[in-house]
Amino acid sequence: MPDSDQPTAVRLDGKVISEQVRSELTQKVAEFKKNHPTFTPKLVAIQVGERSDSSLYIRQKSKACKEIGISFEHVQLPDDIQQAELDARMDKINNDPTIHGVIVQLPVPDHLSTKHIVHSICPEKDVDGFHAENIGHLSKRATEPFFNSCTPMGCIELLKRYDIAVAGKQAVVVGRSDIVGSPVAMMLNNLDATVTLCHSKTPDIEAKVREADILVVAIGKPEFVKASWVKPGAVVIDVGMNAKDDPTKKSGYRWVGDVEAAATTHAAYMTPVPGGVGPMTVAMLLSNVVTSAIRHFEASSTTSIVPNSLTLLDPVPSDIAIASAQKPKLISQVASELNLSHAEFEPYGKYTAKVTLDVLDRLESNSNGHYVVVTGISPTPLGEGKSTVSIGLTQAIYAHLNRPAFACVRQPSQGPTFGIKGGAAGGGYSQVTPMTSMNLHLTGDIHAITAANNLVAAAVDARYFHESTQTDTQLFNRLCPKKKGVRKFANVMLRRLQKLGISTTNPDDMSAEEVSQFVRLDIDQDKIMWRRVTDTNDRFLREITIGEAATERGMARKTGFDISVASEIMAVLALTTSLSDMRERLGRMVVALSKQGEPITCDDIGITGALTVLMKDAINPTLMQTLEGSPVFVHAGPFANIAHGNSSIVADRIALKLVGAPAGEPVTAENAGYVVTEAGFGADIGFEKFVNIKCRASGLVPDVAVIVATIRALKMHGGGPDVVPGKPLADEYTQENLELLRKGFANLRRHIENVNKVGIQAIVAINAFSSDTEAELELVRQLSREAGAYNAVPTHLWAKGGAGAVELAKSVEHCCSKSKQNSKFHVLYDHNLPIKDKIEVIAKEFYRAGSVSFSKEAELKIEQFTRNGWDKMPICMAKTQYSFSADPALKNAPEGFDLPIRDIRASLGAGFVYPLCGAMQTLPGLPTRPCFYDIDIDAETGDILGLF
Repeated sequence: MPDSDQPTAVRLDGKVISEQVRSELTQKVAEFKKNHPTFTPKLVAIQVGERSDSSLYIRQKSKACKEIGISFEHVQLPDDIQQAELDARMDKINNDPTIHGVIVQLPVPDHLSTKHIVHSICPEKDVDGFHAENIGHLSKRATEPFFNSCTPMGCIELLKRYDIAVAGKQAVVVGRSDIVGSPVAMMLNNLDATVTLCHSKTPDIEAKVREADILVVAIGKPEFVKASWVKPGAVVIDVGMNAKDDPTKKSGYRWVGDVEAAATTHAAYMTPVPGGVGPMTVAMLLSNVVTSAIRHFEASSTTSIVPNSLTLLDPVPSDIAIASAQKPKLISQVASELNLSHAEFEPYGKYTAKVTLDVLDRLESNSNGHYVVVTGISPTPLGEGKSTVSIGLTQAIYAHLNRPAFACVRQPSQGPTFGIKGGAAGGGYSQVTPMTSMNLHLTGDIHAITAANNLVAAAVDARYFHESTQTDTQLFNRLCPKKKGVRKFANVMLRRLQKLGISTTNPDDMSAEEVSQFVRLDIDQDKIMWRRVTDTNDRFLREITIGEAATERGMARKTGFDISVASEIMAVLALTTSLSDMRERLGRMVVALSKQGEPITCDDIGITGALTVLMKDAINPTLMQTLEGSPVFVHAGPFANIAHGNSSIVADRIALKLVGAPAGEPVTAENAGYVVTEAGFGADIGFEKFVNIKCRASGLVPDVAVIVATIRALKMHGGGPDVVPGKPLADEYTQENLELLRKGFANLRRHIENVNKVGIQAIVAINAFSSDTEAELELVRQLSREAGAYNAVPTHLWAKGGAGAVELAKSVEHCCSKSKQNSKFHVLYDHNLPIKDKIEVIAKEFYRAGSVSFSKEAELKIEQFTRNGWDKMPICMAKTQYSFSADPALKNAPEGFDLPIRDIRASLGAGFVYPLCGAMQTLPGLPTRPCFYDIDIDAETGDILGLF
């Protein structure tokens, strides 16, 4: 039969189909990006060495990625790179959440293991589909791989695009490589073909091939399969690409496949060589990258909600018994539910981890979730349960409303833990767990603050000592010693030079006058402001004398200790927004005044870098969980009466992004979760500082404030009898007394009014006790709404966990939805007002004082701060938490009183001025019977006993 009469197979045109695939991918990326503006697929190609053919292939892939809208990064490494260094680079790429696909251009130099490299790629990013895990899942019908190998995938795609039926057909695959043969055989099997896999040891391959309805050949031998072997009407996919000598060609060779080209006269369909499978391989690689990017984006856009169920007991056991009975999730699981990459958290044991600030960079474009602040009435010895409500509300939203929810709380100080108050992990069935870890060392943040603070104290005293005993030349030679004949300034010294207006950066170019300016801080020993700290309630360290040893040459001075959480470094940690911001804040901290009255900072002392190093891990918030499995950030712990009393800005920011909405999407009740953050003590203290200090620094806007109150505490404010430790509660607290309750409600009314005053809706959470009557609860509900509260809801979080706060959670959800649409939030005062004016705004509008009086010392400080330019910072009032006034005995809602300001201090690092109202202790003491009497350990099991 003449050649023109021979039947010709339909061309399985990989070039045409690949162009269709690329066009579809381009449209798919564009459409997805339209709805999600931050969406950008990214492929990284790793090349070891500089082989020209490998470089060509990478350039081709780069060009293809660009056409689709895929970001492409070429990582070229030296050919002598060692396996360990390559592994480290690969680990970094694996843990980069912005990278969705990784390929390694093969071959690699002989000293490297190809198998090891391929298997070091994270399976979720193995877009080549070579990883054993992906190939293994392909072999199981019950599971699916993250990716199929690109060449086999291209073969299958050609069959689909040409509508070639596979089910029930006899398929023969020649070649069993892990890259093509074995995977394509499994894929055909999964499409219900009956598959025969042939290889070099298969006897009578010709006979097997003759039976094939579908023939895939990937053996790497030119024209191995003869045309006569091909069954008439078969589908032939020739994966081979071999160079065959051909003197008629200019190049001296031509490309042939593993199947004789003449097989087109037998086959019904056949791929050309080239132009068949080759273009499809690249198209499928691009498809895998886009699939990976979309999968990652969708997974990271929503957090998983996996509650831990509670077994509620009645009577309610002790806090530590409840905590010990509940098995927490592993912290790696909590991190996974939050879509944190392995590089974004560092476990500290099984149940706690540090979360890095890198999360903020990754989620920068995401919208924030709903922001809820929990505050309370003026505290009483009866306790209001603010931490319990914060944790229980979070549990209710997470485990019972099935919405993402995050609690952000302060780290407890060990002073109160071993003193009189006990721990601060919540209580009953609304706790942070493990509560023993939270109430003890946790991840060492407070220890880091203590070490940093006391290093500053040591440095200040040491500098005063050395300046007092050395000449300018001696100081200069020691501060800038010659090393190999050359003097250099330390980096931190350049900041002091800039402050002094000295332009030279070469120590040897300085004049004698400049040297003296540089080395002499001229510290006034009586004006050293920096005190040492300890995290123990040690009353005998409040006032001490240091420098009594003979070696200190008569330079003794009086000073004292504060509690560690009162350190300015704690305030810096709580208010910082980044590592660089923390370094700047630490450098600005004023530690003393010179004899000329000039402020001396940590930058002047030269200690800023060292402080930042001590604090570099502490800046990362600690991830924990509640008893019901909702995530918690425990970070920073400034007291609210002597500092600003709120957990860290970075913890709130990270949490808000993790539960927020993807970029470009509106924040709604359906697509965003909730962050519950706690402000210390009553709303006149912690909440006021939350608004005017924390929100001013963070730029975050709260949606709703929850004010915690108890019936019995309101009765105490109404004139109920004093509570005496060790004695039963008076009848007024355990029996219905509406008159006393109505009088005491004045305190809660004041707090509701104050919250509303800054444009935030208030919800009252009544932390109910079994002795509360329905009439008492209804009275508080009624009066709260009349006072301007959005709602007032009884809760039973201590006894029931999240289940006891479902109605509160629903009320918060409804209020947040309205607040997002029409926020009226504003700070109480303009920070540019004079210091006195700002103090008076707080005193008269929040406290309802009639007047403010300033001591002579406070007046002088205000004048000095104004001269120094420190008058533009917000105010952090140091005041008793027990009253709106400075008198802790003045309960309920006093007004018209005088607020005395006995002193005023500046925290330049934290960024606020703090007036001292009345007598304030900055280091608590131990009571007659401290909590430590009850704390012990079971020597056999290692369990901690008695902590609460």
